Amino acid sequence: MKNLLNKLHAKSKSDEQEPLLSVTETARGKIQSIIEGEEVDVQGLRVSIQGRTASAFEYGLGLETEPEVDDIVVEAQAFKVFVDPKSAENLKGATIDYVEDLNSSGFRIDNPNTPTWDNPKAQAIQALIDDRINPSVAAHGGHIDLLDVTDDSIYVHMGGGCQGCGMASVTLKHGIEAMVKESFPEIQNIIDTTDHASGTNPYYQSAKG
Repeated sequence: MKNLLNKLHAKSKSDEQEPLLSVTETARGKIQSIIEGEEVDVQGLRVSIQGRTASAFEYGLGLETEPEVDDIVVEAQAFKVFVDPKSAENLKGATIDYVEDLNSSGFRIDNPNTPTWDNPKAQAIQALIDDRINPSVAAHGGHIDLLDVTDDSIYVHMGGGCQGCGMASVTLKHGIEAMVKESFPEIQNIIDTTDHASGTNPYYQSAKG
């Protein structure tokens, strides 16, 4: 179905009393107007956590004709919100809002939950990125976010000046990979999830041909 938003970054909020997420009146109106413009019978909006950075979740929002089997269904007056069950715990108390001003407009999720690593290896790799890797790429306006850690691989996102940089592969291979493997030899793969085609970079241009 129609994708409303690929990524939304969380904004912290202190109130953690809400049992599940809610939708503001402004967001409800915007979502309903989009639903009414669809040519198929849309039952609701599906929300899920698709990834994370070091400090925020990344969200997926999309219109659906029906919920998936295990989705948690939340009533939002004129439509329903289908909550991905794997994301539900980290969406408790969140609020879907729609913001429109002179600078930008779009959906935003205010979430009292912040991503933390409960895996000791992930915590140690995050510390390495914070203490050694990010200070080195910050000189070119870049930053590295740790998204996931498995037994022998880590997944990263390269942002700022690193996104779209013609030297990103060099930074990954000779910089990040070298430092990670030096401290964690069991990590064999550093996987870059960045969409470099959508980035711009003021320092280097990709080689052509």
